[in-house]
Amino acid sequence: MKSENSKKGSLKQKAAHELEQFVGISLYLGFFFCAVVTYRMILLSDFRDWYVNYGIAVINALVIAKVILIGEYARLGKRVEAQPLLLSSISKAFLFTLLVFGFHIVEEVIKGLVHGKGITGAFRETPLDHLLSGSLIIFCTFVPFFAFRELSRVLGEDKFSDLFFHTGSIDLSSGQGTSLTRNVS
Repeated sequence: MKSENSKKGSLKQKAAHELEQFVGISLYLGFFFCAVVTYRMILLSDFRDWYVNYGIAVINALVIAKVILIGEYARLGKRVEAQPLLLSSISKAFLFTLLVFGFHIVEEVIKGLVHGKGITGAFRETPLDHLLSGSLIIFCTFVPFFAFRELSRVLGEDKFSDLFFHTGSIDLSSGQGTSLTRNVS
């Protein structure tokens, strides 16, 4: 009976952690995607349907957040974690950008099939320059995102959270190597 309760508790903890990760990633991506939408609207002086544009940005953030979690669950980029943080961050940003690009291609093919255009018709009508420029924006958004994720992985989530969200002295020593502390007056 205790084993079942601990499994349920563990499952609840995993679900809560997954939800927390999903919300955090969605907020991060939503912030950047809404900034790009705002920039585009100001640049074009076109504020019509602003709510639709922001809505699409938020939906894209939610979808891409789930794609990131799926990629992490599939252990995408696990091999690059032995590299220095800068390289592993850029490598993961690139790999996950390719994953998102692949999902966008699949999405366009499905849209083409739903609208009766077939696979070749979907590829003909897919604006490749839009997909590539969107992928560039996603890559630039992913670089700092994965830098923070990698830093969190190396430090540990608790120490990383303490470093960013609490004031005072934070001991970052891990028992190995040099002891790092941050003192805030």
